[in-house]
Amino acid sequence: MSTSTHSLLDPIRLGDIDLPNRIIMASMTRARTHDPDFIPNALQAQYYAQRASAGLLLTEGTWPSREGVGFINVPGIYTEKQSEGWRQVTDAVHSAGGRIFVQLGHTGPASHPALLDGALPLAASAVNPGLQAFTPTGLTDTVTPRAMELTDIARTVDDYAKATRLAQLAGFDGVEIHGINTFLIPAFLHDNLNRRTDAYGGSAENRSRIVLEIVDAVAGAWSPGRIGIKLSPGLNNVGAYVASPETLATYEYLIRQLSTRQLAYLQLMNPINDLTGTHLERLGQDVARYFRPMYAGSLIANGGYSFETGNALVEDGIADAVAYGAPFISNPDLVDRFRNNLALSPGDRDTYYGGGEAGYVDYPLASDALATE
Repeated sequence: MSTSTHSLLDPIRLGDIDLPNRIIMASMTRARTHDPDFIPNALQAQYYAQRASAGLLLTEGTWPSREGVGFINVPGIYTEKQSEGWRQVTDAVHSAGGRIFVQLGHTGPASHPALLDGALPLAASAVNPGLQAFTPTGLTDTVTPRAMELTDIARTVDDYAKATRLAQLAGFDGVEIHGINTFLIPAFLHDNLNRRTDAYGGSAENRSRIVLEIVDAVAGAWSPGRIGIKLSPGLNNVGAYVASPETLATYEYLIRQLSTRQLAYLQLMNPINDLTGTHLERLGQDVARYFRPMYAGSLIANGGYSFETGNALVEDGIADAVAYGAPFISNPDLVDRFRNNLALSPGDRDTYYGGGEAGYVDYPLASDALATE
């Protein structure tokens, strides 16, 4: 952990990447890929380029394999055509002076057969996560998934490595591994969804095994300094994802192991529920603060920060950078607004998930508003 005092507006080097500031655009599903082959489009290139002043852009969760799909109108990066589609995005971002990582996320048990050509979703164990999936016919209750065999696990790890190589071809600056919320990785880390008795279940070391295998495969396909991972240790009371006495110990073990791998960063998401009286109560609301002593590398904090509270976290050395999600939706120039202490524009929640240009690329810049005054 650095003892130097920094602010969110200071430059930083994360792994192999130099950033002009420490304000990160978090991954956000916006569902604008209206293509049956999950290929990104020019509208998405415009969207990301508009936000290129962020220190680092993180794409929406992107499928590393066909069997990882879990939401309508979200892109993939497991085919060459998808990689070519992403190239227009990365070119636009780089032309605007930005840097961009693709977030690779396998949905696991949170998906639905309607999104998988009738196949059952894959998971650590055959346990229904008790959620709803966004399918072509609307929100649909999840089903009991298929427990992954060892061959499924090996193939999935390899899929992440293949997607990483396609990300390089697409011109990305790096890759972030999606390990949050109700996707595949948390399904292995939560013992109530992971009831395996083999090398991938039954202990913190075993539950973490697939995560570390994915990290090592992705880093091996590129470079550790081009790889980040995002985790949500405070995940609790979301469907069947309920923390047990073993949950926190599993994340502590995993994060200590990640600390030895010299990754570009670890991003930690704050809890979305009150943890008072639960097995995770010790985490508090600043998850980065709890795990800072356990992680030697660069740490990105995520979840509910204003410029002031995020800046304080960086100044105190708790986090090296801070990720913002919703504020970037309606404020493509968020960095300039923070720098100049300008008011933030509110977002239209009705256009968050799906649609076209409205609520996606038509939010005004603060400079445009000032010019008309």
